[in-house]
Amino acid sequence: KNNYQKAAEFYQKACDEGIASGCATSGVLYAGGKGVRQDYQKAAEFLKKGCDGGDAMGCTNLGYLYAGGKGVRQDYQKAAEFLKKGCDGGIAMGCGLLGTFYAGYADGKGIRQDYQKAAEFFKKACDGGDASGCNFLGVLYRDGKGIRQDYQKAAEFYQKACDGGDAKGCTNLGVLYAEGNEIRQDYQKAAEFLKKGCDGGIAMGCGSLGIVYAKQRNY
Repeated sequence: KNNYQKAAEFYQKACDEGIASGCATSGVLYAGGKGVRQDYQKAAEFLKKGCDGGDAMGCTNLGYLYAGGKGVRQDYQKAAEFLKKGCDGGIAMGCGLLGTFYAGYADGKGIRQDYQKAAEFFKKACDGGDASGCNFLGVLYRDGKGIRQDYQKAAEFYQKACDGGDAKGCTNLGVLYAEGNEIRQDYQKAAEFLKKGCDGGIAMGCGSLGIVYAKQRNY
């Protein structure tokens, strides 16, 4: 038996004995088809048991299944409910996904757009180390949605996102330096961050980098 198969057996035993983390991890193995045949319905069942037992990661992953309609009927309201439980339990990525719902990703699907709430959840996500949450918070500061517009703060959160490996954050920071809105225009810094974004697979980073190089030649 491979290691995943052994692990799956032990986690299932742990779950049968009422250990919530065993149930939550069994759910993850079923969702990924590791050590067991992939089965999203079973994954949802185990994650629900884990969540009910107080495992925050189990709640978060169940939220993802409801958002994607995998093993359960797609339901953004239920997704939000489980993501909130995960977020309250300290799972940063749960806070981040919940923030995207309130920012409009799930608008018209049972979640009313609310930029203030989005900002709240992105802040929690960012504070918890979720780099994409920092980037989204930067976007809200740049656009003044749900919070007072503040380019300095936008730059600060983009920097955090970029430092955390979020290529979109690097790209957005590069654009801020190129445009020079309330922060000193700096083509060298712009190029540096846009290059990181481009290397991270963000097409806008590559396109903007070309423009910045062209401007640098003209100055």
